Amino acid sequence: MRKLIAFDDDTFDKLKQLARDRMATIQELADEAFADLLRKHGIPVDLRDALRKSASLSDARAKKDAGPTSPKKTRS
Repeated sequence: MRKLIAFDDDTFDKLKQLARDRMATIQELADEAFADLLRKHGIPVDLRDALRKSASLSDARAKKDAGPTSPKKTRS
């Protein structure tokens, strides 16, 4: 899907320079930036991330359902 994003001239110049320095395109910089933003907010970026998050949630539920375990106290 194609969307337009507006940048001020100074920001765009810095993005172009960063892209040149990293031998990347502005699209690659944007992809990386948006992926980082999604991760920051806990939103899976791709299927692998979604599956990993789902598995960790089910592990957490299993531990919660097991209940707290405390060691048995022995009398001396």
